[in-house]
Amino acid sequence: MTRLVLVGPPGAGKGTQAVALSEQLRVPHISTGDLFRAHVGQETPLGQETKRYLDSGELVPDSVTNEMVRERLAEPDAKVGFLLDGFPRNTKQAEVLGEILGDADVTLDAVIQLQVPEDVVVARLMSRGRADDTEEVIRRRQQIYVSDTAPLLEYYADILVTVDGVGSVEEISGRVLKALRDRT
Repeated sequence: MTRLVLVGPPGAGKGTQAVALSEQLRVPHISTGDLFRAHVGQETPLGQETKRYLDSGELVPDSVTNEMVRERLAEPDAKVGFLLDGFPRNTKQAEVLGEILGDADVTLDAVIQLQVPEDVVVARLMSRGRADDTEEVIRRRQQIYVSDTAPLLEYYADILVTVDGVGSVEEISGRVLKALRDRT
């Protein structure tokens, strides 16, 4: 299984797991945050548009994010597979991803949900010591995640693999790889 999406609440360890899993699965880790930074840094037309939204404190619209992901998935290294982190965030983006993959005549193999209790992710994020990471803000982000992502989990119910996201990086990666093996 090489075409994967990784989902989980802020603080679940998606980025850390994506790096570890992409190395083990030998597929590129594609993060929307990395795509935003790369496009902004290279001052591409999409990057300039992204920068305007980020500078004004607004969310980057789906249309811009979708186009960045479309371009990235068309690159040669993503032909063998990929691990998407941060995309799709909602069912509209999931529909676009389905279209992108359909155009390439491929499908997603699995959506991996890292399940972590809210108190654990709040503690993880509070321990980072960032000024904007107050408990109230962190809990609000968790609520937004739940409301935005619940429909996405239902959308992907037939390929959803839920894994306990509490433990060491190696333990969690091991659980994910075992769950993927068990699906085949």
